[in-house]
Amino acid sequence: MTPRPSSPTRPGEPRAATLSEVLRQATMRLTDAGVTSPRADAATLLAFVLETDTGELHRRVILGRDLPAELAPRFAELLDRRCAREPLQHLTGTAPFRRLDLAVGPGVFVPRPETEVVAGLAIEALAGGGVCVDLCTGSAAIALAVADEVPGATVHAVELSPAAVTWAAANIEATGLPVTLHEDDVTGRLDSLAELRGRVDVVVSNPPYIPSDAVPVDVEVADHDPTEALYGGGVDGLEIPRAVIEAAAALLVEGGMIVMEHADVQSDVLVAVLAADERWRDVAAHADLTGRPRAVSARRTSIHQVAS
Repeated sequence: MTPRPSSPTRPGEPRAATLSEVLRQATMRLTDAGVTSPRADAATLLAFVLETDTGELHRRVILGRDLPAELAPRFAELLDRRCAREPLQHLTGTAPFRRLDLAVGPGVFVPRPETEVVAGLAIEALAGGGVCVDLCTGSAAIALAVADEVPGATVHAVELSPAAVTWAAANIEATGLPVTLHEDDVTGRLDSLAELRGRVDVVVSNPPYIPSDAVPVDVEVADHDPTEALYGGGVDGLEIPRAVIEAAAALLVEGGMIVMEHADVQSDVLVAVLAADERWRDVAAHADLTGRPRAVSARRTSIHQVAS
């Protein structure tokens, strides 16, 4: 197919820019700004402004189409904000997670690809149905993925931050998936889940786990993700992950599974903590898509030490 030539301009009008040229220049700017995926981000923003997907965008690029002049200021604004390292997901308002597109923005942690692996482990463990609790749910990404991919599962999501609860509630409503949301503190008694103690099949969590003296490398994380979703408490960052383990021990049935995300450097410690605790068996470390250890799992033994 012969590419369509650019639309002619009237005398005195600026020449319309082709999508190919816009994409090339945007990629260069994002590269200079230190964005790790400049071309992909440029394409996502351009497709967002065009109200289409990246597949259709690339088709229009091949055909030599122009960026409509009325959309150029909007794209320029978004590109400036991305060059300033505002998260891409905040600009588009959505984050893909497994089979879902979730609403995200200021006040809630943006779900990452490595957490999709954690969700997958929970989904596999719950393949036959049952009860799942997602602790520190944030946007409700894991809880919604489980509800989406395990028909008939009973799914509960727990979050303390009022801002994150608002995002989670919006995602639950938008997807229409059967998730019950609780505003509660995993470091407390979890009274909202009292009726579930000893009845849960899978507890899954991506809790805050960054050590108190560590600073995230990515500007998008350090400057835009809420601090309460990042720092796990204590020098090692494991106060909240340890609370998740305690909560899981109280919630799970015999043979029920805990699946928890962590930093790669925390794997050995958490494996050792679970292995030394008689309440747990079948302790295992799990790698993310890059091969780094990013999750731990274990099964509840028959020792009933349910918190009163």
